[in-house]
Amino acid sequence: MKSPDGRERLPELDLFRAFAILGVIHVHATSYAAGVQAVESPYYYFFNWVNIFFKFGTPCFIFLSSFVLFYNYFGRPVNGRLISRFYSKRLLYIVIPYLVASVCYYIVSQAVNGNLGQPAGWHLAKLGRGLATGTAYTHLYFVFINVQFYLLFPLLLLLFRRWPKLVLWALPLGLAIEWAFALWNKYDLNLKDKASYAPTYMSYYMLGLVLAVYFDSFKEWLNRDLRSQPRFRKLAIAGIWLGWFAVAMIHVQLYHNGRAYGKWVGTLWYELLWNAHSLLSVFVLFHAAYWVYRKASPAVVAVLARIGALSFAIYLLHPVFLLVYRRFRYTIPIESLTYAAWIWFGAPLCLLLAWFTAASVYRWVPGSSFLLGGKPASPAKRAGLPAGAKGGEASGKAAG
Repeated sequence: MKSPDGRERLPELDLFRAFAILGVIHVHATSYAAGVQAVESPYYYFFNWVNIFFKFGTPCFIFLSSFVLFYNYFGRPVNGRLISRFYSKRLLYIVIPYLVASVCYYIVSQAVNGNLGQPAGWHLAKLGRGLATGTAYTHLYFVFINVQFYLLFPLLLLLFRRWPKLVLWALPLGLAIEWAFALWNKYDLNLKDKASYAPTYMSYYMLGLVLAVYFDSFKEWLNRDLRSQPRFRKLAIAGIWLGWFAVAMIHVQLYHNGRAYGKWVGTLWYELLWNAHSLLSVFVLFHAAYWVYRKASPAVVAVLARIGALSFAIYLLHPVFLLVYRRFRYTIPIESLTYAAWIWFGAPLCLLLAWFTAASVYRWVPGSSFLLGGKPASPAKRAGLPAGAKGGEASGKAAG
């Protein structure tokens, strides 16, 4: 099936989103244990492994934001009407939810920290800084980064449509900008909130552009089983998966050595490993999404697709459940297996609570799109099928 602008609908992207949000939630669920809370635990390697191995979530979402926009807009004429509609949708369904979430999380965090009694001017200044840097709460920088990309997007679209041959150089250009900013920050700027600024993720934006423009060629790698691929593709796919796992494990081990034993290396090594880990994760998640969409049961596909469809709302909501959940640890000994189970259980529990809350808000609360982002279409519509089609039909028909 095709969208109104003639591009093929890609229901597999919802599975990509599901894998990415699972990564985000696992990182957040283990952040305290992997950071300082449980270094003395015999299960610390597990906490650190989960916390670092799943760090691909946010950069993959950033990549996907770019991919979807370029995929949908690159072949369309750029005019004032298109740009006006583009920004009006982002204002209503991204910026407003960001502002609402920032204010709500700010109030919650100040209540937890006992700061609600501070003067109004103090709160306005602190909240203003949080809104301007995406730091009103720890996870909101992702939305703030996307807002920056939305400001850049029409200019990038005009640039690469005017000179389409530049697309082949987009990824090297993105890497150059990203690493120039990293070096500038390390040796001069010293920004504490570097992760809140778009140049940090320029390689993911540019990879999104490249794969969107050349997706018809790329999907040939995705739509065929490994056994039916030419030999060189089999070797390439195996190399990507093995390289991804190897880089991820080195990334994990370097953080473990630093956190557990104080054996830190230069900060640029962590930057390099995170960049390589995340870029390879884009290809791995794409490959996994297409494979699961073809091979998994309709029920599994339907569950993952719904998580993916609600991923932005889940992203906004899950930290509040995690905050409450952490207050119930009480006296569980850190060195116990119970503590390890308690830490991990926070991930699926917060996912389910955020999923249920998002679905309920969209169903029952007027103006829900201004709170949690645009309401996702029904599974049948997202798969490109007429309303009323069953989930299994959506899975099988769209895959074909």
